[in-house]
Amino acid sequence: MTVDIRVRSVKPLRNTFAHIAQRFGDKPASRYQEGTYNLQAEVNYHYKPLWDPDGQLYDQRRTAVVMADWYAPKDPRQYYYGSYTIARARQQEAADRQMEMAEQRRLIADLPQAERDLLVRALLPLRHYEWGANTNMSQIAAYGWGTAITQAAAMAMMDRLGMAQHLSRIGLMLDGNTGSSLAQAKRQWMDDAAWQPLRRQTENTFVLRDWFETLVAQALVADALVYPLLLDRFEQHLAARCGHGLATVLDFPLRWQAESSRWVDSVLRTCAAESDQNRRLIAGWADKWQAAYGDALAPLAELAMGAGPGAAGLRQVGDELRARLARLKVID
Repeated sequence: MTVDIRVRSVKPLRNTFAHIAQRFGDKPASRYQEGTYNLQAEVNYHYKPLWDPDGQLYDQRRTAVVMADWYAPKDPRQYYYGSYTIARARQQEAADRQMEMAEQRRLIADLPQAERDLLVRALLPLRHYEWGANTNMSQIAAYGWGTAITQAAAMAMMDRLGMAQHLSRIGLMLDGNTGSSLAQAKRQWMDDAAWQPLRRQTENTFVLRDWFETLVAQALVADALVYPLLLDRFEQHLAARCGHGLATVLDFPLRWQAESSRWVDSVLRTCAAESDQNRRLIAGWADKWQAAYGDALAPLAELAMGAGPGAAGLRQVGDELRARLARLKVID
C-alpha cells in the first residue's frame, strides 16, 4: 500500500483586513498594525453627549493640537493588547523576584529607623500621585482621538495602578505587613505641608479640558521631574549612608519610566513636527507645567535630600527636561 501525499498552495484572496489595506495596501500586516490603525469610530455616533452639547461623542476638537492623521504618532514599542500583556507579565515576574529578594534579605526592613521614617514621609505618598496619574491617563484614553493614542494611554492607565501597588508593597516591607505605613503616607499626602503643592498640581490637572495638555502635564513634565528626583536621586542620596538596598525595589519603576518615555517622546516629536502652531502650543504647555511642578517639588526635594542636595537635584532634572524638549524639537 502506498500513500501519495501532495502539497497544494492556496493563494489567499486577500492578505489582510480591509481597513488595514486601505492604509498600507493589500499585503501582510503586523499585529500592531491590525490592532491599531483605522479603528477610531468616526461615524454613526447615534447621539450627541449631553455633557458636551457642542461636540460629538468622539471629537478631534477636544484638543487644540491639529493633526492631518492622528495615527502618525505611533507607539515605538509596538504595543497592542497581546504584546503589552506578555511584556508586562514578564516584567512583573522580574519585579516579584526583586521584591522577594529584598524581603528575604530584609534590605528594607533592616534600614536604620531614621531612613525608614524618611521613606514613609518622602516616598510612599507617591502612591497617591500614581493614582492621580491613573486618572489623567484615563482622561486621555477616553477623550483622545485615534487608537494609536488611546490604546497606549489605556495601557499607561493600568501601569499607573501597578506603580501605586508597587510602592504599597515597599510600605508593607517597612511595617511588617501591618499597613500602618500606608495609612501614615496617606496622612502625609493629605495634610503634610511639603506634599500639598504637588497634591495641588495633581488636582489641577484633573480639570484640564484639553487631553493633549493633560498628556504634556502628566506624562512629559510631571513624570520627567518626579521619577528622576524622588526615586532615582533620592535612592542615590540614601545609598551613600546605608547602601543600595532601596535600588532593588525601585529598579522596576525607573525601568518603566524609561520605557514609557519612548512612547511620550514619539507622540510629542511627531505632533510638534506637524506644524509650527502645534510646536508653539506644546512648548507653552511644557513651560507652564514645568514652572508649576518645579515649585511644587521644591519642598519635597528638601524633605527627601536636604536643602542643598535637594535644590541641586531639582535643577538637574529640570535641565534634563529642557534638553529632552530640545531633542524633540519642541523648543530651540
